[in-house]
Amino acid sequence: MRKLVMETAKFNVTTAYSSREARELLRKFPQVDCLVMIAEMPGCLETRRAAKSVNPAIPIILLSANQTSRCGPAEHHVSSHEPEALLNLLRSMFGDPRKAA
Repeated sequence: MRKLVMETAKFNVTTAYSSREARELLRKFPQVDCLVMIAEMPGCLETRRAAKSVNPAIPIILLSANQTSRCGPAEHHVSSHEPEALLNLLRSMFGDPRKAA
């Protein structure tokens, strides 16, 4: 669902359906702008560590139903129930891609 919301807002999104797949994509595409991930995803902590080892400057946005997470701290934490909050954060970080089109 979040992928659709981000794509509709004209953000370019690459999707992984598991932590292992996310780590593989990060190795393949180390210059991604940020990592948005579900905080409750199995392997979340390992994926965060792998992302930072590939690109220490990568911002990480964790999505969860509440502000607690087994995934540890992240630069940003957004409620998974508020897609507009995620879009607002992405726009504040990277601008509005709809204006560039």
